[in-house]
Amino acid sequence: MKPAPLSLIDVFRVGAAGLRTRPTRVVLSALGIAIGIATMVAVVGISSSSREQLMRQLDSLGTNLLTVSAGRTLFGEEAKLPLESVSMVERMPQVRKAGATGLVEATVRRTGNIPEAVTGGLSVQAATPSLLATLEGSVSSGTWLNAATAEQPAVVLGAKAAERLGIDRTGVRVWIGGRWFSVIGILGPMPLAPEVERSALVGFPSAERHLDFDGHPTTIYERSDDATVVAVRAALPRTVNPENPSEVEVSRPSDALEAKAAAADAFTNLLLSLGAVALLVGGVGVANTMVISVLERRKEVGLRRSLGATRGQIRVQFLAESLLLSGLGGTTGAVLGAVATIVYATTQEWTAVVPLWSLGGAVGATLLIGTIAGIYPAMRAARLSPTVALTG
Repeated sequence: MKPAPLSLIDVFRVGAAGLRTRPTRVVLSALGIAIGIATMVAVVGISSSSREQLMRQLDSLGTNLLTVSAGRTLFGEEAKLPLESVSMVERMPQVRKAGATGLVEATVRRTGNIPEAVTGGLSVQAATPSLLATLEGSVSSGTWLNAATAEQPAVVLGAKAAERLGIDRTGVRVWIGGRWFSVIGILGPMPLAPEVERSALVGFPSAERHLDFDGHPTTIYERSDDATVVAVRAALPRTVNPENPSEVEVSRPSDALEAKAAAADAFTNLLLSLGAVALLVGGVGVANTMVISVLERRKEVGLRRSLGATRGQIRVQFLAESLLLSGLGGTTGAVLGAVATIVYATTQEWTAVVPLWSLGGAVGATLLIGTIAGIYPAMRAARLSPTVALTG
C-alpha cells in the first residue's frame, strides 16, 4: 500500500513538532541567524536613511555652487586672485550670484589676554555683503554685513566659530588683530562652506583699514543655473585671471557630499560582509543542531519508517525543521534590524528608510541558509535503516 503524501500543513506540523521538543537549542540556533540578518538589515537601512538625508540636503543646498581659489604659480609659490576678480565673475552672463572671502592674517579670541597661538582652529576672513545670499545661508542671530557695517569694526561669526568662542548672542565683543570688534551676527550651519562656519567675518573695507588686509580675495563663490554649471566651470579660470588661468582652481562643494555618499557605500559593503559572516556562522549552527537532532531521534525515524513513512517524507520532515528554524531566526532578525534603523534614524533626526528589497533579501537568505543547512541532516536521516534505528 502506497503511503499518503504529506500536505503542506502536515509538513509544517511535523517540522514544528520537532522544534518544540528542544526549545533551548532552537532559540540559540535561531539567534545566530537573527544576529546576521539584523546586522545586514540595519546596515542597509541606516545607510539608505543616511543617503536619503544626504540627497535631501543636496537638493536643498543645490549643486550649482562653484568655488574659485588661487592655485600655485609655475615656480610653486602660492598665487593670488586679482583684486578685480569678483567683479569680473559677477559680469559673466550665466552667473546669478557671486560673493567672496579673503583670508586675513589675524586671530579671533574672546580677549587679548589669551595667547595668539591659541586659535581654536578659527580664522578671520574678509567677506563681501553678497556672500550670504550666494551661499544661501541664514543668520541665526543678529544681522549680516551691509554697506555700512562693512566699513566698521563689526564681525559676524560662523556657527562653529561662535560655538568655540562660547558666544550665543550679539552685542558682545571679540579681540581681533589687536583691537575689539563688535559681534553683530551669528550664522547658521553652512554644509557647503565649512570654512565659513569656522570663521569670523568682517567687511573688506574694515579688514583693509583695521587689519592690514591687502584686498585680494582668497575664495570666490558663485551660483549659476544648473544647466550652465559645466560651461561656467570651464570659463571661470580665464575670466578670473586671463593672464594666468592655470593659477586658478575651480571646485564644486557638492562634490564633497557626493564623495561622502560614495565612501559611505564602501563602508556599507564592508559592514554587509561582516553581517554575511555572522549569517554564515548562524547557518553552521543550524546545520549542527539538525545533525545532532538526527542522531538523537534515530528511534523516532526508525519508528516512522516502520509505520510506512518513505525516505522522501523523512527528508522533507528534517528539511522543513531546518527551514522553520532559519525562518524563525530570519524573521526575528529582520524585525530587529528594522527597529534598529528606525531608532537610529530618529535619534539623528533623519527620515527612516528600510528598503523592501532588504527585507525580501533577508527572507531569501534565511530560506537559502535553511535549505543548505538542512540538506545533509535530512539525507542522513532518510538513509537510516528502520531496523538499525530502532535497535540503535
